[in-house]
Amino acid sequence: MPGLLLRTLRGENVRPRPVWLMRQAGRYLPEYRALRAEKGGFLALVYDSEAAAEITIQPIRRYGFDGAILFSDILIVPYAMGQDLQFLVGEGPHLSPRLVDAGLEALSAVPQRLDPIYETVRLVKAQLPADKTMLGFAGSPWTVATYMVNGEGSRDQHETRAMAYRDRAAFQAIIDAIVEVTVDYLAGQIIAGAEAVQLFDSWAGSLAPAEFERWVIAPNAAITTRIKARFPDVPVIGFPKGSGEKLGAYARETGVHAVGIDETIDPVWAARELPAGMPVQGNLDPLLLLSGGAEMEKQALRVLEAFADRPHVFNLGHGIGQTTPLENVSELLGIVRGWR
Repeated sequence: MPGLLLRTLRGENVRPRPVWLMRQAGRYLPEYRALRAEKGGFLALVYDSEAAAEITIQPIRRYGFDGAILFSDILIVPYAMGQDLQFLVGEGPHLSPRLVDAGLEALSAVPQRLDPIYETVRLVKAQLPADKTMLGFAGSPWTVATYMVNGEGSRDQHETRAMAYRDRAAFQAIIDAIVEVTVDYLAGQIIAGAEAVQLFDSWAGSLAPAEFERWVIAPNAAITTRIKARFPDVPVIGFPKGSGEKLGAYARETGVHAVGIDETIDPVWAARELPAGMPVQGNLDPLLLLSGGAEMEKQALRVLEAFADRPHVFNLGHGIGQTTPLENVSELLGIVRGWR
């Protein structure tokens, strides 16, 4: 029988609640820090399939989470599209050439850059207990485009939002190209063993409503439709961070099987406004996990109670912080698994 997470994503209201945490494989774990010190930089780890598989498995080994999320990065897609990718200490990722300065024709695709990621999935799936779900992922086109256009992250995605207004055709071409590669990338992960996939739209909240429809809902719907057609039994989780009141339209119009919600969304509102029976994932504030204690328990229980009548995957509203105490994660898992 499939594990709790996969059953939930397929629409079953199970007890106990399945739980995994965004960025659960990473810097808060001492075993991750030890491996990174041995192996080198972040991109080197991603492209060392055996190391990436070990990192993916580490939080399952320590905590028994219900899902193992692939250790990789959303910028692997532009890297495969031909942009140069570097992770600079203290600065984060940099892509070149910036598409605000150069067109797509300046890029030469390197699809073989996706192959080590597929190998990581195969290695993890071979080690994963049968009751745990292998989760693949990709960045959503809007969020990926913000990095491709600007060359790096920004506070308000000014360059990309301006380009999307100024040159609709050129920006649409970028989005369409990302959609094509993302469909192939997710398909490759699924063929390698991913049982569900998540689309991360970390910067969806920066867009006005009409822009959100065009650059978030439409491309995510295109990806989901094509994945569903090829892999009807593989759930797609959509996570449009910062979408606020636009979350309902996203859930109805993209066709995703489940929707992730960030910590700014009231879970009671989400339970009322989202389509009946749709699986929901979220949404404890990562800072509550960092602080722990009675307030964390109170708010975790509020999330659980809000979604009691629908399928629910317990998760954070965004990624786990790197200074999160290990004992707080254990405490949270006890709360979730002990809930009625």
